[in-house]
Amino acid sequence: MTDAKETATPVRPAPVPLLEPREGIPPVTATSKALAEVVDAFASGTGPVAVDAERASGYRYGQRAYLVQLRRAGAGTAMIDPVGCPDLAALGSALSGTEWVLHAATQDLPCLLELGMRPTSLFDTELAGRLAGFARVGLGAMVENVLGYVLEKGHSAVDWSTRPLPEPWLRYAALDVELLVDLRDALEEELRGQGKLEWALEEFAAIAAAPPAAPRVDPWRRTSGMHKVRRRRQIAVVRELWQTRDQAARERDVSPGRVLTDAAIVAAALELPSNAHALAALPGFGHRMGRRQLEVWQAAVDRARALPERELPQPTGPFTGPPPPRAWAEKDPQAAARLSAARAAVSALAEELNLPQENLLSPDTVRRLCWAPPAEPSPEAVSAELTCLGARPWQVKLTTPLLTRALLTQPTEE
Repeated sequence: MTDAKETATPVRPAPVPLLEPREGIPPVTATSKALAEVVDAFASGTGPVAVDAERASGYRYGQRAYLVQLRRAGAGTAMIDPVGCPDLAALGSALSGTEWVLHAATQDLPCLLELGMRPTSLFDTELAGRLAGFARVGLGAMVENVLGYVLEKGHSAVDWSTRPLPEPWLRYAALDVELLVDLRDALEEELRGQGKLEWALEEFAAIAAAPPAAPRVDPWRRTSGMHKVRRRRQIAVVRELWQTRDQAARERDVSPGRVLTDAAIVAAALELPSNAHALAALPGFGHRMGRRQLEVWQAAVDRARALPERELPQPTGPFTGPPPPRAWAEKDPQAAARLSAARAAVSALAEELNLPQENLLSPDTVRRLCWAPPAEPSPEAVSAELTCLGARPWQVKLTTPLLTRALLTQPTEE
């Protein structure tokens, strides 16, 4: 006989596979006439608009969009081909003042901006999931955990520059925006229940208002395996090969890694081959590479080998922030003590609030504050400094007290 005090664990219904869009797969909009009809339909729609974009990362140069999907009540779903319709400014204007719902907004906003589309307000379902404390925040996981549906995710990494786009890919793309507004509504309620909705709204407003990211300084320094390259002459080889590869990839409109791998660049930098025959013996420059290609890469190596000492790149690039934290104990023990205390305090509060530490406060903000704190670390001064560093009001309010205490930490006696 079952004890009356025992309660059965509620059985969660099995998630339902979402196999088809509600109105079927819409035709791809690829002409100015069809685009004008989409603009009119979405201008007449109601409520938030779900927005997504598909890129050809790993296949094409850059991060341009090759398909834009939208869904709005009263307008249904639209899928637009940016190759045939490269200017979506009219659609962006039609949606001005409308809340956009995106998943991982910072990934899609740059390529949408290239097309003339920028939201005035948005709701990011991935960021909402992080703030709400969900362990898995991918779109498929969120739709399953929050709404009880399973999305088919088999085409996320395909070459979206393919034309015509296969029907299974279009079905996948349409389903990506099918439940985005429903997910938004459910997450809004979840955040409101946790007392975090205002935090999320501040985050969303900051994303919408953020200017386009500035171009990276010395992007070639991000070559995978760069940490193995120590000598300045070898670093120069990396730079020359990276820049030569980038130009070739841009001209051919292919991903740089398909032109020459990072591993091949690093191998050439470490070996400093003196001729194309020696270069061909290195990994990544095998027998399948034509003589003309080998000569192009060897010319880049030769340019680096011929540089005068004064023109060789420095081992590290220019930076304006604090040094790497591992060097703090030696350079400034007091700053190291402040950073240790601040990290521990932010981590503990993040755990208490059930959200990722980096969402409570950017690790870079914590480092900068601890390296160069206010002369008098009062709550008012710390709050002002956090604001200058880009922290949102909710972050400033929550972290100012604990960071003020952390800034008074002294290094322990050995």
